[in-house]
Amino acid sequence: QVQLVESGGGLVQAGGSLRLSCAASGRIVGVNAMAWYRQAPGQQRELVATIPRVGSANYADSVKGRFTISRDNAQNTVYLQMNSLKPEDTAVYYCNARIATTVFMTRDYWGQGTQVTVSS
Repeated sequence: QVQLVESGGGLVQAGGSLRLSCAASGRIVGVNAMAWYRQAPGQQRELVATIPRVGSANYADSVKGRFTISRDNAQNTVYLQMNSLKPEDTAVYYCNARIATTVFMTRDYWGQGTQVTVSS
């Protein structure tokens, strides 16, 4: 029983900033890679950024230089700092984490999604 709970979405004007958070809780042995995805209306879910437990993050070309993903391993939490937001960043943002619940069981878990709306 693992939950990912997101927070931080909202409405912001173009050029503004938002910070998303996602905390994993439950019977967790370890948290591997964590990531943020987004899905705009009528479009497929796309990867925004991913960060391993140790190492460098990777970003979609559309957000490079504007978004920063980070994590707190002690708190099993991942963040997405979004700066210089554009109307095309409007979407539901989902966090994802690959979580081990036993020594033998690892799978992906998803948050419930948080709406980000950028007005022009």
